[in-house]
Amino acid sequence: MGSLPVLSSPECAPDGQGPRVKVAASDLAPLFDAQRRHLDHFFDRLDLTQAAAFAQALLDAPGAVFFTGVGKSGIVALKLAQTLASLGFARAGFLSPVDALHGDIGSVFPGDVLVLLSKSGASDELLALAPCARAKGAQLISLTSAASGADCPLAAACDLNVHLPLQGEVCPFGLAPVTSTAIQMVFGDTVVAAIMEARRLTRDQYASNHPAGKIGKTLIFKVKDVMKKQNELPLCKEGDMIMDQLTELTSKGCGCLLVVDDEYHLIGTFTDGDLRRTLKASGPAIFNLTVGEMCNRNPRTITADAMAVEAMEKMESPPSPVQFLPVVDHKNIVSGIITLHGLVSAGL
Repeated sequence: MGSLPVLSSPECAPDGQGPRVKVAASDLAPLFDAQRRHLDHFFDRLDLTQAAAFAQALLDAPGAVFFTGVGKSGIVALKLAQTLASLGFARAGFLSPVDALHGDIGSVFPGDVLVLLSKSGASDELLALAPCARAKGAQLISLTSAASGADCPLAAACDLNVHLPLQGEVCPFGLAPVTSTAIQMVFGDTVVAAIMEARRLTRDQYASNHPAGKIGKTLIFKVKDVMKKQNELPLCKEGDMIMDQLTELTSKGCGCLLVVDDEYHLIGTFTDGDLRRTLKASGPAIFNLTVGEMCNRNPRTITADAMAVEAMEKMESPPSPVQFLPVVDHKNIVSGIITLHGLVSAGL
């Protein structure tokens, strides 16, 4: 092997030493323009027949779908495997080419599909893995930026090769995989989107595999999952005196009272804002006012089975935002209250 050059100062100067290096907008503009041209080259020359055959192979896979690659292509392979797995249509995973040759290929069974990503189509690790995976009965598909032929031995070792046209890398030396990996990612993710449409994936199906995070909470959480109920509810009757209900108004952390009748039908709401306005307008007379006299008898409400994100949208809708929604059933009986603070605390 050759020797790596030894860098001298200032190339290898530690952080904080030597002249400060800057990147200006004028430096970035031609690079982004070049990247755009390279991506356009890819889109203009991609063989959609090959792309469709690849998508169909994933759809028809009787077993698991494995993705593999070396270096940066391996990182893209891992991402695509995780994305496909998140749809729930097939078992999908990443297979390290090195680990596969030291035992992990045992996870590959007849009928499985192995997708091999390689810019050059000549990665030694993938060329060593391909015949072993074929011996296990897997279908082999390569995604390469080298066209099929003598310069792409991986394509010859596979059942299907998809050529990902690459004009060049946006790199001063044309070496760092800063465009080829973008092309791999765009291609793979677009095929996954096509599979989602072909399988008519529903929001509920997608949500079932994303129980955590913003996506899952938006698609899964219902009002009943995050609302306050029973002893947490700030309840009062319309004949109760306002000043007698201050403890109830302030102790439940909702900023309001839910005014109900004896059967818990919602009559209206009375907020801490209503209290301030009533005190300003009535002064000492507030001691003689009932909650029913000053409550809002036409509040926004929501049902327990509505999506939590719908509750947030309803709170923020015109004419003015509110901080809570009473939760009622079809008979207008109160079953809970959902607050903006509760939604935010739940990650929505």
